[in-house]
Amino acid sequence: MYSLHPTLANDCFLLGNFPLSQLLLMNDSQYPWFILVPRRDNIREVYELSDEDQQQLNKESSFLSKILASEYTADKMNVAALGNVVAQLHIHHIVRYKTDPSWPSPIWGKLAAVPYQNVEETRNRILSLVGTTLEFAAID
Repeated sequence: MYSLHPTLANDCFLLGNFPLSQLLLMNDSQYPWFILVPRRDNIREVYELSDEDQQQLNKESSFLSKILASEYTADKMNVAALGNVVAQLHIHHIVRYKTDPSWPSPIWGKLAAVPYQNVEETRNRILSLVGTTLEFAAID
């Protein structure tokens, strides 16, 4: 049975569910940073998903990337699945700017997270863009 890794649950806000993946918002307001987590048990790598799930994950990731790049006028989208700390398969989608505090380096380990003061604003912004493709989730 699928469950979200405790580290992701602690560090993120659940925004909703695409057909395959949960959509999370990382609680770091320095970057528009979203994460897709396929709702499949004991999956660490993309190749462990069925062919159908791999295709669906690619569709969801591409859809999310396109929306984020447009809405946030990204200089670059960083999309990555690392899994060195949290083994559960999850795909980071980070909007990057040439003016952001870590540019051009990766963001990991550079700066302490700055928690959102008003996560509802970001949540509503994204949910208005993804529309009916996402099952909405309440933020705790």
